[in-house]
Amino acid sequence: MECRHCASPLEKPGDFCLVCREANTAAIVLEAARDRATITMLAGADEAREGETPADPDEQVLGETTITTTPEDGENEPVELRNFAGLIGDEIRRKRPEEVYAGGVRTVIRAVRQDVHYPFYRVDDDDPVRAVLERRGNRALDVVETPPAEKIGGSHSTLIGGRTGMRAIQTVAGHPHVKKVIPGPIDAGGKGSQSGMRAKVTRADDGGNVRMLLRDGSSVQENRVVTTARDREMGERIREDLNDVLADAEFQ
Repeated sequence: MECRHCASPLEKPGDFCLVCREANTAAIVLEAARDRATITMLAGADEAREGETPADPDEQVLGETTITTTPEDGENEPVELRNFAGLIGDEIRRKRPEEVYAGGVRTVIRAVRQDVHYPFYRVDDDDPVRAVLERRGNRALDVVETPPAEKIGGSHSTLIGGRTGMRAIQTVAGHPHVKKVIPGPIDAGGKGSQSGMRAKVTRADDGGNVRMLLRDGSSVQENRVVTTARDREMGERIREDLNDVLADAEFQ
């Protein structure tokens, strides 16, 4: 494959061009099984060459790469899983995408998420590549570059769960489509639970914003999450992403 910007040869389809320093891959779709991962590289719709139809999904698929492993059991599993995630991460980093969409086995996705630092979105569909192409074609959300700690504010500074509660809040604040997280008052009159800290993002409102509920024992805290969504539909997509991120972080 040649670079879509300067026509320099690339070692693999979708690689970042080291000649003109331009990215060829806008997004990656990761389909992760425990023993195999498939990475599909997608170009942005606005990157089509002259004469191509930018909205044609087939023109946006640059290629795919498959990475395999032999799963280990017992004490060798953490090292094997980390090495598997590292190989997947290496392939993602050489593309330098804007974002990664991932579906499949959560343990693999969680390990990859820890290895790379790109916006991650969960996708569950029988045809994840087609689903992502449709989703990206319909989505035009602003990305917030502010560090997670700077997104947290409001008149209530106390969080239930101490450091664990703060980690849950920062997990949500780290999402690229979250503008601000505003902690609310703590209600200590709820039903007791022995399950430890739990977090859940509730249904979006008409403006696309959501609520994050923190539960720790009998205490409940409702936190307002301001997103870049402009309507309920887009807010629901962000809600799904946030709940997946919380699940990956073992808050659900």
